[in-house]
Amino acid sequence: MEQVFAPWRIEWVKRDKENPDIDGCVFCEFPAQDDDRENRIVARSEHAFVLLNNYPYNPGHVMVIPRRHTGDYTALTDEELLDHARLKQRTFDALESALQPDGFNAGLNLGDGAGGSISDHLHTHVVPRWQGDTNFMPVISDTAVIIEALAETYAHLHDAFAAQDGATVTDESRAVSFE
Repeated sequence: MEQVFAPWRIEWVKRDKENPDIDGCVFCEFPAQDDDRENRIVARSEHAFVLLNNYPYNPGHVMVIPRRHTGDYTALTDEELLDHARLKQRTFDALESALQPDGFNAGLNLGDGAGGSISDHLHTHVVPRWQGDTNFMPVISDTAVIIEALAETYAHLHDAFAAQDGATVTDESRAVSFE
């Protein structure tokens, strides 16, 4: 599928070259760094975090990611599994509050053959959907149009997570915490 890139997306297109200190798994490296807004981490819990997708299918496309590096869903402990599920619930609530979608697609790509670009670190995609959001561009011309800048989506979701019960906001540049 071809993509129509807006000028603001160039920072993400060149991201790997601008972050030479990331030599391992980005899902392990980003939470260890000290700039959640730059890395697009909008929320954290004890065992998981929420990351905006660099190449979203729709505005608000996020991933809920266990902190521990594993590609095996059955390897999650009960504590990790419950925390991951609860953060997904909070993610649905935040997306509903921030973007008012008509529905969601949510799922995991498990294993190399499942089509995901990172198969060795679990992540659940959550994609907000609106009635009629599939138009002629992806259907006829095999092109995706991204309609909102990631920085704007980040701000909407950060505010929505921050408004939830139990949320802690220490700084606008840090992810909302639920620990």
